[in-house]
Amino acid sequence: MNDLDRSPVMQRDDSIAVRRGALLPAEPMAKHVSWRAGGRARQAYVPRDLADLQVFLRGLPPGEPMLFVGLGSNLLVRDGGYQGTVVLMHDARAQAQTEDDEILAAAGLASPKLARFAANLGLRGAEFLAGVPGTVGGALAMNAGCYGSETWDAVTRVQTIDRSGEVHVRRRDEYDIGYRHCQRHAAHETPQRDEWFTAAWFKFSRGSAAASRMRIRDLLARRVASQPLNLPNAGSVFRNPPNDFAARLIESCGLKGFGVGGVRVSEKHANFIVNPGGRGSAADIETLIEHVRRVVWEQHGIELVPEVQIVGSEGSEGEPHRWGRSAQ
Repeated sequence: MNDLDRSPVMQRDDSIAVRRGALLPAEPMAKHVSWRAGGRARQAYVPRDLADLQVFLRGLPPGEPMLFVGLGSNLLVRDGGYQGTVVLMHDARAQAQTEDDEILAAAGLASPKLARFAANLGLRGAEFLAGVPGTVGGALAMNAGCYGSETWDAVTRVQTIDRSGEVHVRRRDEYDIGYRHCQRHAAHETPQRDEWFTAAWFKFSRGSAAASRMRIRDLLARRVASQPLNLPNAGSVFRNPPNDFAARLIESCGLKGFGVGGVRVSEKHANFIVNPGGRGSAADIETLIEHVRRVVWEQHGIELVPEVQIVGSEGSEGEPHRWGRSAQ
């Protein structure tokens, strides 16, 4: 969303009838996912602001397949594309703002910006968000976390929008929150799948601005040292199983460097799949994911659960996958 002069919190305005955002037909999703692979969306929309998003949603046919995308850091769109509408929420110019003793952040805000905003206010507890490579909306949807903290630890309430363009403010206790999991409780009327996050209120504890900025620098240094940030990737591919680490299991199976087509398991961090130069296809990535799961199951009896969301249609048959270790 691109209108910075408006609060992300507002009510539905039926007097607005003109769509003002950008409609992108047959949009290549490889441009919008961090793996730099995948097919096209039937159409994508970039809303100007929340009011514009309301207008757009009200104009869609009932039952239209919908996908809200932030920075695409936890997403794979299959090569056959997504036969529906994608809403592109990331706004590179978005800023957080204070509201009483809380921070209000739009869903399109990059998570590291929220971390820095909180640190500069002398607040403690948001530093880990500097290591979350996505938007606030994506972090809410999957309860993203790292370094011992999770997004919903500090959330007091959220703002959502439904298919009809209606805006809602939801309490934290309306959601079932867990490890890489967020879903509205079944007792509530509107299912989670029909609502998308547009903003959230965070409450962090008082601390030292200097100490928070130092912690952010330390966490980012750890991230650079341990993760293949110089190559297209989608962050951690698998959830950590109870009392273990996915990376340890994958590495113990000898899968570091194992490749399919143009992609491979990172030599730097075994729970990352990298796509050097964007040469690999979505099918390469999905096949490698399944291969890693199968090998870990065969050798350890542990079923790895992907963190990444995989959507869309499979493409037509092409060349067979090329198995083996990829060169650097």
